[in-house]
Amino acid sequence: MSKQINVALIGNPNTGKTSVFNALTGLNQKVGNYPGITVEKKQGICKLPRGVKAHIIDLPGTYSLNASSLDENVVIELLLNKNDKDFPDIAVVVTDVENLKRNLLLFTQIKDLEIPTILVINMADRMLYKGISLDIDYLEDKLNTKIALISTRKNEGIENLKQLISNYKEVSIEPCIDTTEIDKDYFENLKNAFPNQLLYKLWLVITQDVNFGKTDRNKIDAVANFKTKTKADLKRLQQKETIKRYQFINEALDKGQTIDLSQAKDLRIKLDRILTHKVWGYLIFGIILLTIFQAIYDWSSIPMDFIDGLFANLSEWTKNQLPSGAFTSLLSEGIIPGLGGIVIFIPQIAFLFLFIAVLEESGYMSRVVFLMDRIMRRFGLSGKSVVPLISGTACAIPAIMATRNIESWKERLITILVTPFTTCSARLPVYLIIIALVIPEGRIFGLGYQALTLMLLYLIGFGTAILSAYILNKILKIRSKTFFVVEMPNYKLPLFKNVVLTVIEKTKSFVFGAGKIILAISIILWFLASYGPGEQFNNADEIIKTEYASQNLTDDDLQQKIASHKLEHSFIGITGRAIEPAIRPLGYDWKIGIAIVSSFAAREVFVGTLATIYSVGNDDEATIKNRMAAEVNPVLGGPLFTFASGISLMLFYAFAMQCMSTLAIVKKETNSWKWPILQLVIMSAFAYIVALIAFQLLK
Repeated sequence: MSKQINVALIGNPNTGKTSVFNALTGLNQKVGNYPGITVEKKQGICKLPRGVKAHIIDLPGTYSLNASSLDENVVIELLLNKNDKDFPDIAVVVTDVENLKRNLLLFTQIKDLEIPTILVINMADRMLYKGISLDIDYLEDKLNTKIALISTRKNEGIENLKQLISNYKEVSIEPCIDTTEIDKDYFENLKNAFPNQLLYKLWLVITQDVNFGKTDRNKIDAVANFKTKTKADLKRLQQKETIKRYQFINEALDKGQTIDLSQAKDLRIKLDRILTHKVWGYLIFGIILLTIFQAIYDWSSIPMDFIDGLFANLSEWTKNQLPSGAFTSLLSEGIIPGLGGIVIFIPQIAFLFLFIAVLEESGYMSRVVFLMDRIMRRFGLSGKSVVPLISGTACAIPAIMATRNIESWKERLITILVTPFTTCSARLPVYLIIIALVIPEGRIFGLGYQALTLMLLYLIGFGTAILSAYILNKILKIRSKTFFVVEMPNYKLPLFKNVVLTVIEKTKSFVFGAGKIILAISIILWFLASYGPGEQFNNADEIIKTEYASQNLTDDDLQQKIASHKLEHSFIGITGRAIEPAIRPLGYDWKIGIAIVSSFAAREVFVGTLATIYSVGNDDEATIKNRMAAEVNPVLGGPLFTFASGISLMLFYAFAMQCMSTLAIVKKETNSWKWPILQLVIMSAFAYIVALIAFQLLK
């Protein structure tokens, strides 16, 4: 039986930690949340020499063990708790060769916890370019560790790193410095009070709000406070500790690292001047966005058409090949069309994540954050609010979680409340199917009308978020002031492996996350659409045959009339009819009403719901797009999905809070039902009014 060891991957943001994680684990990775908290937990398996397996945990990026956010608390609490099932047998600290001095602060702190710690110096391929040379033997001796010099870009040094991890028992646990020297009497008293505890662990617990296994925190605090240390005193001691560590690091790098500035060739300053320029920066960003949305349409049309036809044929084949009955009907009219309604959008969603991954990997996204900070401040938001607003284009849930980095409660609350306005990937299926139905395929200046419409919807969402933030900033009477700091990483060519893994992971997460909800709702909807109460449903055949006896209808036309009559008098038809008066002024019929209600579980369910409703009782092979295009407005006549009703529907989804998962996370982050309920009521009312005005003006 092969042995498994726990490996904690730790490092500052932008050191290439994700690249190292991907290089070690490949596709053997999964993403979840830490128990009880909504902080992302990435873990994977790596095969090491001699049949050893490494369970690798990619911990959130942190600059030090002096935590200032929930993400950083996760790192500290794991390293302090030996009883945790994920407690590392070895810590791997990933550093960037260009920022070694800053990165080593975290390394020296982890060494004080007496955990075997390997130092990984990443991006070694940039050393010659930057005029950097390292004396690895000297640094290993000085830092009491083993060093792996690697380049994930060139896949160099990874096997050596695996070898070092497998030999973790040979790695020294001796600390780099004696922290107790900052106040010998204080630490001596702590040692006497807790003779069996590691002093640096106690120090971290005293100075921060973290859990410490089964140790009684109150007892630690009582001993610490007994020695008359105020919060200001502890802060000064923390500063003395940091200074002492940097003195040691400077001494180590003075001999272990040489930088020849005459050899360094850097285009970064020139590029930054252009990409963060107050005019050209915004223009370039706008061009990039236009290119992305045009590419999403142009590149995905062929696979989307293929998937659309495939599911229509699969549904028809299932209906013809399996014995007729409820189960066959469930498969062909419920499950297959419902799943087809989400699978069809995999190409476009994958391309969206592809472009976002490339922008992040290249270092450009940090410039966008810096650029947008100039706008944000005018509307009462922190520059840090840009990160949630931009990441909200993927999903509002992790975007709202990302607000934890905003120190000011007022700015954080405003960001949480306005983030759902940004266009998330769940809205994308709704937009794409409606745009395909009501926006023509022409072009202007080489750009398609459909791509421009999609971009306009994204801009409307972002603009509404900013405007709402401005209003909330005036309404909410909370005093606060913060400063915006963002690190500008070096520009680099995106690693192909990282981009591919990101696209696979994000798309898989979207599809399987949405798929479970859609599958459940498809089954429920099929049942509600296939059964109904009373004579009108049960005697549909006789009623329709009697009503159309004089019209000589073909068998196909007659069956279609019967199916429509049954659907109208089914459970779902009765529900839809009940809400139809409220949505008819928006240009919707009862079928769209059902889709809107069911999509509160998740916005992308809208398309799956319509696919299920339109498939019930249908025998033809028409795809969902064709069926939707053929729908007739029961009041006005003509197509149901017109330019007016299509724009109305897209604007409704642009502004409505159609996502119960987002409401749940807002409740969790604000620790109150007040804010999510206000969000739901105000956003839904605003969406209804805008959609109503749009339809009435355009019809």
